[in-house]
Amino acid sequence: MADNVITGFAAVFGVETDIGGYFRERLAKGAFTRTLKERPDVVMPLNHDSGRVLGRTSAGTLSLRENSGGLYFSLTVDPTTPEGQTALGTVGRRDVQGCSFGFRVKAEEWAFEEDDYRLPLRTITDVDLYEITLTGFPAYPTTTAALRASNSDAARRRIEAAQRKRGILR
Repeated sequence: MADNVITGFAAVFGVETDIGGYFRERLAKGAFTRTLKERPDVVMPLNHDSGRVLGRTSAGTLSLRENSGGLYFSLTVDPTTPEGQTALGTVGRRDVQGCSFGFRVKAEEWAFEEDDYRLPLRTITDVDLYEITLTGFPAYPTTTAALRASNSDAARRRIEAAQRKRGILR
């Protein structure tokens, strides 16, 4: 199982992104500190689809830690499931390279500049985290997801073997 690991940053600190043309948003360093200390059961599905769970913190298949760059994750993927095969295949091919996250804002700061024609800026300083997800369309394009480099060939071979066994690949 150790070869089927996807790692990356589900959130990156200090980077602004446009939220639907309504406002700009960024995450402050430490935005996940409180929630991670509370040890929530964070789930990692594919593309926010709760029916396609890849891992979760309570099962030990998903680990999270905050560092100076953002929210780092390590996901041990089950290659015998269709979701696991999809995740390993699309991340391995780099079709999916980013993440998103599901959260509730606990604290935020807003900046409105009268002489600034840009959108208002929301800085999120504290969240309740309940989900991170692999997605092809991350709201924060600087997020990352990749197969652990030293194991990508072995993971690809296992995925292909599982797909052949299911008749998906010949």
